[in-house]
Parts: sequence; structure tokens; C-alpha cells
Amino acid sequence: MNVLMVDTVDAPFRLATLPKPVAGPGEVLVRIRASGLNPLDGKIRAGQAAHAGQPLPAILGMDLAGTVEAVGASAGEWQPGDEVYALGTGIGGVQGSLAEFAVVDARLLAKKPVTLSMREAAVLPLVLITAWEGLVDRARVGAGHRVLIQGGAGGVGHVAVQLAVAFGAEVYATGSARHRATIEGLGATFIDYQQQTIEEYVALHTEGEGFDIVYDTVGGATLDASFRAAKTYSGHVVSCLGWGQHSLAPLSFRGATYSGVFTLLPLLTGKGREHHGHILAEATLLIDAGKLKPIMDPRQFDLRTANAAYDLLASGAQGRLAIEI
Repeated sequence: MNVLMVDTVDAPFRLATLPKPVAGPGEVLVRIRASGLNPLDGKIRAGQAAHAGQPLPAILGMDLAGTVEAVGASAGEWQPGDEVYALGTGIGGVQGSLAEFAVVDARLLAKKPVTLSMREAAVLPLVLITAWEGLVDRARVGAGHRVLIQGGAGGVGHVAVQLAVAFGAEVYATGSARHRATIEGLGATFIDYQQQTIEEYVALHTEGEGFDIVYDTVGGATLDASFRAAKTYSGHVVSCLGWGQHSLAPLSFRGATYSGVFTLLPLLTGKGREHHGHILAEATLLIDAGKLKPIMDPRQFDLRTANAAYDLLASGAQGRLAIEI
């Protein structure tokens, strides 16, 4: 099979040929049709993501969409030809999805939404699972909640906005002025964080009470600000980038709560992998009902132009990027 290798830190991708892998017990061999790009892939390539456990040289790529090629023993009810998608490769020393085939733990797979192309499906698993774990698993989002998404036009953010809307919440999202149309198009009230302080928009949109749920997808000072936006007594702040040092005093003084999301844990530990598959299966229902879709960058790439795709990822794409295989 053809694969893309990264040999050393910041090295260009190298097209290589390796033997096609074989599915073992509990595994499925997937013929990959598209590999989704994530900022974490770029950080692994740059040697800045030790927490991902993916030493170089490596085949990168965490997200994938494709068709089942072969099924190992005790791998459930998957059949050759099934269209699937997953966050299932490229972490913890496992071969990534920048290849024509990959072996994937059957528990991580879900049926691909029929309303999405392979390219569209491939860009969703990591950001979708991250958004779901924060909003649904941790914060129990639902009707009647006022939800603030910090960074509503980003990878996780644009999915989180759509999830919160789909679950019946009243949704607000921060962004810069150029993101206004995108955020409003997703069904949220736009907040220009460059023009309003946290205190100003909390007063404007919640009568000063604060938001029931705040999902921070930015980290750093934005997470600190999020603590000041939580509703007294019942507010809940979630972050997928809570890696720094933060004072919990603003949160504690409100009697509010906090949860962190680390989506890679099941891939690194082997525990809870079936939940990732369940999340994608539930999300497929929302997607095929027209309630969730990825925002795609219109430019298209394949294995031979992957270097350009990663350059675009680093410089600022206009949406999600995929490499078609």
C-alpha cells in the first residue's frame, strides 16, 4: 500500500510503499478514502505533542473515512463494503490514516453518515467527539440552557455550536468580526470578543446571571475569562484546552463547576473506546437529520499534495481540511 511517512521533526512527507496490514482479533481493516487533518497532526510533525505518544518516523493522521476491507475475529457485525468513519489511528504509536489501508479497533468505528462525502466525514471524528464529551457527557446540555461557546467558528467550536442547538439550547458564540456570518449561520448569537468584555456580554445576554454552560475551545486567558461567565451556583465550564495554570477563584466564588476533556485517552489507554464509537453513531443520526455538518475549506488534496495541505493548516485554512486517498 502507499503511505506518507514523516521521518524527522518538520520533515516533508515522503511517499513510501509498505505491506498492507492484516486485521487481528477485534480489528477491522479499512480501505481509507479520506484522512482528516487536525492541528494536533501538525504539532506531532513539529515534535510538539509528546502527549500524543506518536514518535517519529511515523505515518500521521488520526481521523479517517473509508470502507471495510476485511474483518478480524470477534470484531462485531462489520461487513466488507460497509462505509465507516472513526478517530482511530495516528496516536500512541499506531499507524495513521495517511495510507491506503489501516487496521482500526472495531469499537472505534461507526457507520459513515450517508449525507456526507468521504472527505466531509473524515474531518469530523476528533472535533465531534471532543465537542460531544464536553457538552453532552460532562455538561448534560439540553433545552432551557444558555450556552456560550468560546471560539465558535473553530474546529471544535463550530461543531459544539451545532450540537448545542440540536439539543435545544439557546446558544451564543464568540469570534472575531470575520466569523460573524459563520457563527450566525450555525444558529448562534454572535459575540465579538474583541469589542466586548466578558462582563459586558454576560450583562447583555444573561441579565448579569451568567451562562449555564461555557465551553472553552481556546484555552489560556479565554479559559480564565470563561470562569467569570459561569452562572452562580449552577454554571458549568468545560475546556478541551485546560492545560495551563489557572486560578479557580472566580469559579469558586460563583459555586460553579469545571470539567476537562482529553479526547485521546481511550486511544492511549484502551479504556472507553466503545464510547467513541457510540458517540459517532449518535452523531450520525443528527448529521443525516440535517442538524450538523462540517465547514470545509474548498481546496482539495491527495497524498501527493499533502505537504501543501499541512502548510495551509499551519497558515490558516477557511474550514476543515482532508486528504483524499
